[in-house]
Amino acid sequence: MPKTRLNVSLDQDLAEFAKIFAAENRTSVADMVTQYLLALKRRVEGEYMENVFAHPAFQQAMEEVQVKLRAGTAQWHSYDEVFGD
Repeated sequence: MPKTRLNVSLDQDLAEFAKIFAAENRTSVADMVTQYLLALKRRVEGEYMENVFAHPAFQQAMEEVQVKLRAGTAQWHSYDEVFGD
């Protein structure tokens, strides 16, 4: 589906928070808004989906990864190392 531009006005402090939060989580403000609105749309339309994000183990794993990324102790691997034969 093609994308369209949508201008949103926010309080300055909220806009700054969104930019910082997005950068810290290696995403964009546009992606955050898109995911929020998609989740809202699914909920309004009654499309409740149980997904991996709700699983406690996934939440714990994400928190552990964020700690490693912020501390600079994450171990990086190449695509071939992860998905190679």
